[in-house]
Amino acid sequence: MLIKSSQMLEQDALSKEVTSRDIFQNRRALLKGLTGTGLSYGAVGSLGWMSALGSLSSNSIAQSTQSASTVGSKLAPLLGSHSSVSGAYVMEKPTSVGDASSYNNYYEFGTDKGDPVKNAHTLKTTPWSVQIEGLVKKPMKISLEDLLKLRPMEDRIYRMRCVEGWSMVIPWVGYSFSDLVSKVEPLGSAKFVEFVSLADPKTMPFVGSSILDWPYTEGLRLDEAMHPLTLLTFGMYGEVLPNQSGAPVRLVVPWKYGFKSAKSIVKIRFVEKMPSTAWNKAAANEYGFYSNVNPGVDHPRWSQATERRIGEDGLFAKKRKTLMFNGYESQVGQLYAGMDLQKNF
Repeated sequence: MLIKSSQMLEQDALSKEVTSRDIFQNRRALLKGLTGTGLSYGAVGSLGWMSALGSLSSNSIAQSTQSASTVGSKLAPLLGSHSSVSGAYVMEKPTSVGDASSYNNYYEFGTDKGDPVKNAHTLKTTPWSVQIEGLVKKPMKISLEDLLKLRPMEDRIYRMRCVEGWSMVIPWVGYSFSDLVSKVEPLGSAKFVEFVSLADPKTMPFVGSSILDWPYTEGLRLDEAMHPLTLLTFGMYGEVLPNQSGAPVRLVVPWKYGFKSAKSIVKIRFVEKMPSTAWNKAAANEYGFYSNVNPGVDHPRWSQATERRIGEDGLFAKKRKTLMFNGYESQVGQLYAGMDLQKNF
């Protein structure tokens, strides 16, 4: 599929869902609108909306607390301010924190969706540091504490589309990965970024299994990594990341299938050539390096034209049509202008 420039402006479905700039100038107006759709403060959990807490009903707050309790004890708060990045918020009801925290792909802790929430309590997230190396002027080993202080946190609400055909809407907390990139100053020869996840068989019981080549690695082209929507992520739903969701630091790339967003990152390498990635090595015909969400390019074993939104299950629940680039075409489509997206899937 060849991307045409006119497609970047023809996003009728998306325009109905993305928050307008005017709405976000007034947080109270936004929160009031979202509350009307059933979205509670606990599902958003951002400092930017705390001034509107009084407009919420006590029943909404109680329901949110009950949802959080279904996946374990309450985690430390991590609050973000409003983001001015285009596409940072979608006007869709977020997936419940219970579903988002208990329906996970994290193969280091098991292959069933419920395995990570049962097994990831063994993950040790402190102390934690990330090694940054390769084609940069300032290689460094940076602690989690320094990463958290690098710049102010922002809240974002992104769609998340799994290659398996299901989707969620998740409120994240973090900042654009480009802020970290600017600190290490990539060399002109750096064209790609490789992300390496923790692979500790002592705390991650499925590391060493034959399903993947460990450690889990992922990669982006440098311009993809530098896009402001690419989020270095430390929290979700107003709290620090739970272990099963990639604690303590992960990437979120909302226009790509979920497996492209590396979890529990311990190393970042800037390289000249396209890096090998875990799922691409396991099945290159099924999981391409780019793996942009594309309803026109099917997985070899199923269609990608529609998706099942978690939390909308039911006898009469209809599948949603999948949007090109997961609905972020107007923000990221220019990155792939002229590319054959059937070949570069």
